[in-house]
Amino acid sequence: MNNLPNTVLLDGKPVAPGKIVCIGRNYVEHIHELGNEIPDDMVVFIKPNSAISNHLRADPQEPLHYEGEICFMVIDSRLAAVGFGLDITKRQLQSRLKTKGLPWERAKAFDGSALFSPFVTFEERNLDLSLQLKINEQIRQQGSIDLMIYQPLQILQELQTFMTLNDGDIIMTGTPKGVGEIITRDHFEGSISQSGETLTSASWLAE
Repeated sequence: MNNLPNTVLLDGKPVAPGKIVCIGRNYVEHIHELGNEIPDDMVVFIKPNSAISNHLRADPQEPLHYEGEICFMVIDSRLAAVGFGLDITKRQLQSRLKTKGLPWERAKAFDGSALFSPFVTFEERNLDLSLQLKINEQIRQQGSIDLMIYQPLQILQELQTFMTLNDGDIIMTGTPKGVGEIITRDHFEGSISQSGETLTSASWLAE
């Protein structure tokens, strides 16, 4: 268990990512479930280090939505480690901002909007990766890299054309269909598998 604020575990040791680079609209079925259009270019937004939390919270006044994602940690300019991530979203606020053509940061980059399992190093040449999210023991989200519009190495290469990725930075690669509201006392279990074998997992209880 990692109790240090604004850090994640990499092979059991705490790391403080400088930034979290997020890819939006990277699964076609998720795009359709939110009524969005498939973008012409890769959608990119940033979460700061201060977004990282170990606590999953629910807010009945302003409903928060979960989005399970395959996440990578960058080391030496490559995808060196993988983990499961939850991108927490203020969906109503995001919709209002999108309608006005405004940036998403207020709905996506707030404190507590990024939760992660431990990261584990893996062989980059084997990208047979998939995610699973269970809520109260029921599968809510499943997705694999094969379903992504932009594949992980393509994401990395595109980001590196305009942004420096420092050691410890995290890339969140987008979410498959099945997103929804976080309800108090819901139990979340997220995992990443490689070629059918679980690499890492984590669980949270919504408070």
